[in-house]
Amino acid sequence: MGLAIALLTVSDTRSLADDSSGDALQQALLAAGHQLQERELVPDDRYAIRAVLSAWIADPAVQVVISSGGTGLTGRDGTPEAVAPLLDKTIDGFGELFRVLSFETIGTSSLQSRCLAGTANGTIIFVLPGSLDAVTTAWERLIAAQLNPDTRPCNLVQLLPRLREPS
Repeated sequence: MGLAIALLTVSDTRSLADDSSGDALQQALLAAGHQLQERELVPDDRYAIRAVLSAWIADPAVQVVISSGGTGLTGRDGTPEAVAPLLDKTIDGFGELFRVLSFETIGTSSLQSRCLAGTANGTIIFVLPGSLDAVTTAWERLIAAQLNPDTRPCNLVQLLPRLREPS
């Protein structure tokens, strides 16, 4: 049985009806055998982002959260700032690898990506840019394998039961 995944799109310009990146993520996670636990869209507002994300982090039924959008450098882009204070631990390698992979297709523009990943209250969280290319790259080249319990030598699925251990 797959994981329960919640999807959050952060955008001032999209709606769920025209959220191609969110649609692509939903199709990909379902095709991989995971379950869509919830899906929402919020504006580029750090408190709206935190409200939804905090509820999902507190919900034991949500194992993974993937957000897309709001990771750029403009004044309204604040998803990393909204999410970072909620994380118990960061997964620094995710952002580093994502930027390396993005460099293959968008060159030095990849340095503008402020994607990140981490854990909070036993939930794995990925924060992605909002473009279709970015979410496809992240899912196909990083996330899908790490959410597959068969990936060796290790994967994030095997860590899920241990994420709530006391420090």
